[in-house]
Amino acid sequence: MAMGVSARKGMAADINVTPMIDVLLVLLIIFMVVQQGLQKGLELQVPPPPEDRTTPPAPDGIVLEVLPGGHYAINTQPVGAEGLQTAVARVFANRPRKVLFVKAAEGMTYGEVTTAVDASRAAGVTVIGLVPRTS
Repeated sequence: MAMGVSARKGMAADINVTPMIDVLLVLLIIFMVVQQGLQKGLELQVPPPPEDRTTPPAPDGIVLEVLPGGHYAINTQPVGAEGLQTAVARVFANRPRKVLFVKAAEGMTYGEVTTAVDASRAAGVTVIGLVPRTS
């Protein structure tokens, strides 16, 4: 602690923070060096991904296709727009896992896909996955 004489009131005390900063910098360097030693790794050779990147849904999975013109298909069985919710409810009536995959045709709008997802939710489906397009 440094002390000096002030013009106004006499003595003034200032804290010397230089030793504290030195200690903090030393601790920081120690922690940085120790952290590098704590990192563990495992060297592996991972096989390359297969050339066919399309992953079909699970064999017991139900796929709802959103087709142009307001048409739908559940596992390639055509369903009209007015009967979509009842058809999805009928398919999932006896299934414990309520998982549905939604696959939209090329050029479908966000609103058309959302309509199918909303109808599926209303039919009792709890998990909905979107199937990505294959390029």
